[in-house]
Amino acid sequence: MSNGENSPRSLVLGIDTGGTYTDGVLLEYHSRQVLATHKSLTTKRDFAIGIERVIEGIHIEHPAEIKMVSVSTTLATNAIAEGKGKRVALLLIGYDPDLITSFKMETRFPTPNYYYFAGGHTLYGQEQEPLDLAAILAKVNQIKNDVDAIAVSSYFSPLNPEHENRAYKAISSICDLPVVLGHQLSTKLGSVERATTAALNASLLAVLQDFIIAVRRAMENRHIDAPLMVVRGDGTLMSDEFAARTPVETIHSGPAASAIGGRFISNLDHALILDVGGTTTDLALIEDGQVTVSEEGAAVGGYKTSVRAADLLSIGLGGDSHITLKRDKSIRLGPERVTPLAYLSHQYPQVGKQLKALARRSWGQATPDHLEYWFLLREPQPGLLKTPQERDLVEFLRQGPQLLSAIIEHLGVLHAAQIGAKELLRQEIIAKSGLTPTDLMHIEGSYVLWDAEASALALQVFSHYQFREPDEVRQQVWQQATEMIVQTVITFLSGKSLPSDERAPDVEADIGRWFFYNSLYQTHPHLETHFRLRLPIIGIGAPASLFLQAVGQVLHTDLILPQNHQVANAVGAIAGTVMVTEEVLVYPRFSSSGLEVLGYYVQTSEERRDFEEEALSHALAYAHELARERAHGAALRSGADAPQVVVEQLTEGLDTYRIRAKAMGNPRLTK
Repeated sequence: MSNGENSPRSLVLGIDTGGTYTDGVLLEYHSRQVLATHKSLTTKRDFAIGIERVIEGIHIEHPAEIKMVSVSTTLATNAIAEGKGKRVALLLIGYDPDLITSFKMETRFPTPNYYYFAGGHTLYGQEQEPLDLAAILAKVNQIKNDVDAIAVSSYFSPLNPEHENRAYKAISSICDLPVVLGHQLSTKLGSVERATTAALNASLLAVLQDFIIAVRRAMENRHIDAPLMVVRGDGTLMSDEFAARTPVETIHSGPAASAIGGRFISNLDHALILDVGGTTTDLALIEDGQVTVSEEGAAVGGYKTSVRAADLLSIGLGGDSHITLKRDKSIRLGPERVTPLAYLSHQYPQVGKQLKALARRSWGQATPDHLEYWFLLREPQPGLLKTPQERDLVEFLRQGPQLLSAIIEHLGVLHAAQIGAKELLRQEIIAKSGLTPTDLMHIEGSYVLWDAEASALALQVFSHYQFREPDEVRQQVWQQATEMIVQTVITFLSGKSLPSDERAPDVEADIGRWFFYNSLYQTHPHLETHFRLRLPIIGIGAPASLFLQAVGQVLHTDLILPQNHQVANAVGAIAGTVMVTEEVLVYPRFSSSGLEVLGYYVQTSEERRDFEEEALSHALAYAHELARERAHGAALRSGADAPQVVVEQLTEGLDTYRIRAKAMGNPRLTK
């Protein structure tokens, strides 16, 4: 790519590392012109490899022109959902064990290593019990060699973080483990959510730091010297240093970047974003030019956090969703993601030969089970294989991809569940391959990158087992994908869900499901029903056109596929602004009787200042100015250029106020 201009350009590079693909976009920042794009398969064993391939594919001839690199990633979300975070000890100060147990709230902690200690504060920041520092130090000495990080959450610490701060100093004096404090991540008073957020953040520290190191290494190898930004879960940007300290804020980073990118390339202020990837389909809503944000806190992997994130809904449906059969032989689409057979056969030609042999069998002889392959994705680390059966399985797969039926026979078991490979699959030592929508795209000619003949043979085997024609099965798969997406749109926007097929197998007996299916297929001779979406749909992702055409028709709305919609997530990584929110709490200081207000506290995460009773107005004025200064400074440190600050005052009852300052600015580019 040549310059072609006399004046120097300000180029920015956006990269999104998804579950299947890593996408890259090169953009001229001031004109907002997309100059180049590239997609590469995500290399989970080392993210830097996939990122370097993307940078190489974009062909950057003058690395000095790159003024900023920004990345979005599903790494944090996937690490939590798949249980791949680091080992964490959660120290709970002032929490009531009986209360936690009676409401079964311990299941909401993302670590089994949680411990209770005396201490904590009241709703008005008063010490409810002295801090048992000796017990904390004794426990840390006992466990420090068995965990990778420590999280500390004290009761009502946003109103008085003294016990968390004292615990931090003491723990840091006896061990070198990273320590995360709950009050530094959230000023919300939900004690369980704050503890969960602290523990998740601690578990992700090393994970995201390794990722940032990988990105930096890829940049250095390509001689790119520029600021590195990371997308938050609400679509805004933060510096890589900030992200390394608060990785929990990258929950939902990838889908948020897609929503931001969809709004950017479509230039629409009101729309429904549907991002169809290889693994999931993600929904987000754009209102007044902004992605709607959930103030309730992001939930991921069954854990409720205090993290501000985009209001999203995801389903396990994408280009690489596994096409299988249910017990009644009806088609199941997803939610498991597998490697398409077209790709596997492209990599291992013997797979195509086996599929040819299967396709020659008589109708119904070869079952869909014959289409599932397992293969070795990477060599296991020494000591990972614990059982003889695991070692036997890996040795068998070193010969190349093997049919699941052959694996069952080789290991002498009766069923796949007896293979005992759950951990090897989770750690992506072993991967699965099968028939997917990507294979159907190869058959139809809409996406032909690998072995289309293998895909056609696999569909032939799948169809003949059902005594049906391949075209009929292919149409039914797309029809089912449409049903799944339309139902998800209705659920996302209405907040109401239809009963599942299992709960309401008789469609005619349930008015909700009857209305839904009649809207899709208009089967009733006299009654016409339909849903009408008042917003256009912006399709994002490479397979969006195939998955969403019928969805737009069923919902009677326009489907918009903007230019570069295939890589809108990478566009979103550089289209966001830097935003930092700082909150200062103002609450009363009562007399020992609890009846008389003696003054007011102004509380930040680091300090507390006391004002006399008659000085509420002074306390609020001081809190406003303090919040403004803190937000402005934090935005500068997080990479904002000339941030603007807006301050609002929220009343929370009982003479308690929350002063919230938001600082926003464009990311700072290198000169």
